[in-house]
Amino acid sequence: MARIFITGSSTGLGLMTASLLAESGHELVLHARNSERAKAAAGSLPAAHAVVEGDVSTIRATRRLAEKANRHGPYDAVIHNVAIGYREPRRIETADGLPHVFAINTLAPFILTALIEQPKRLVYLSSGLHRTASADLDDITWETRRWDGTQAYSESKLHDVLLAFAVAGYWPDVLSNALEPGWVATRMGGPGAPDDLDQAHRTQAWLAVSNDPAASVTGRYFYHMQPREVHPASRDRRLQERLIAICERLSGVKLAP
Repeated sequence: MARIFITGSSTGLGLMTASLLAESGHELVLHARNSERAKAAAGSLPAAHAVVEGDVSTIRATRRLAEKANRHGPYDAVIHNVAIGYREPRRIETADGLPHVFAINTLAPFILTALIEQPKRLVYLSSGLHRTASADLDDITWETRRWDGTQAYSESKLHDVLLAFAVAGYWPDVLSNALEPGWVATRMGGPGAPDDLDQAHRTQAWLAVSNDPAASVTGRYFYHMQPREVHPASRDRRLQERLIAICERLSGVKLAP
């Protein structure tokens, strides 16, 4: 039995993944943005060990979430599932002055990775759109560019792959991988999404707990439990390290190599 923490698991793919893992006897710690969502998550998965609350749109709240999560650890796996989509029509600033999409999709996984006690496995949810993203980090917080919600989302999902691969290099004793669940009919994906919803949550569960040699790897990228091509820049060690340095500067949190 493994103990697993899943961010963004009050609904959608996070909750589906938690439910699948709970069916196999694993111990789940869920995450919800607020108390209302936490109650709903606990009701949806009564078998969960705990539900921790935290709005990951701010640095302070994300640090606090890491503290709460650590109280229920250590973990065999952490699945970084929390994210928002590509439909924001303008640059929405958080209390820290950062774009909402970047704060939740990029900076929150970084902070949680740095502050939650190292698990045996780390799983980061990306998107096929990461392959269309710009790898230029010069305006990572969209200070000078004209806002493009789809591009901002795509870049944040490239950042997740860079983070997963950077951690794989930093922490050789931790299996750190990324995946794309497909474009599926969740609240984020919308009702017209064409991919198979029944397959969307299985890869993250597999990477979190499976003893299959194909899942016992690190620094890889998957789709439906099969390796998939990544953005060529994802393997650039200098780009990985630059992203880490930017996240450290913006958050005030250090990622120990």
